[in-house]
Amino acid sequence: MLYFSDLLQYSDVFLSGLKTTVELTVLTTILGVSLGTLCATARQYGNQASQRIVTVYVELIRNTPFIVQLFFIFFGLPAIGMMLSPWEASMIALTINLGAYSTEIIRAGLGSISKGQIEAAKVLGLTFQQTLVRVIFTPAFEKIYPALVSQCIIVMLGSAVISQISVEDLTYAANLVQSRNFRAFESYAVTALLYLGLSILLRFAFNTLGKRLFAYRTSN
Repeated sequence: MLYFSDLLQYSDVFLSGLKTTVELTVLTTILGVSLGTLCATARQYGNQASQRIVTVYVELIRNTPFIVQLFFIFFGLPAIGMMLSPWEASMIALTINLGAYSTEIIRAGLGSISKGQIEAAKVLGLTFQQTLVRVIFTPAFEKIYPALVSQCIIVMLGSAVISQISVEDLTYAANLVQSRNFRAFESYAVTALLYLGLSILLRFAFNTLGKRLFAYRTSN
């Protein structure tokens, strides 16, 4: 028999875990996309040294498991004197992971901007900053926005492993509840639905934001 009603007394635990997951998702999305933008710019327009550094970073992160990256930051860095709390380690690991993947996505967008458009901007007298924002970044981000949104949601779902270092996120809440009432099916079913709902809400929020950010394109 299934007894979902037994989970009602733990609603505060689930809500607390959901809050932590949302907070980390919002923070790491901002930091990760910012890092990805910087790295993509360096890889696309930087000198040879910066391109090589970014390439090593991207390949290292994309070709190693996230949980290993997380464990290295949380358990490995203290060996050289860098003590981090579980929340700090998770935030850094998620940011670095998203930064690497978003670098390649954003770089693809930057690469789609033709040199002719950049040259035209110079002829029209636009400053470097105006060219960067209006001619390069805005059209590039519009093209790769759906892929970037999907990657942010993938990282949010992958954040479930941070419960392994005792971050009290949504998965941690599920583990805690089922260890107390032995209702594993009910606990993880509710958790899965919460992740699903969060993914849908995040995608809706991102899509709404995208429509506002790129509204000028459709109005022209």
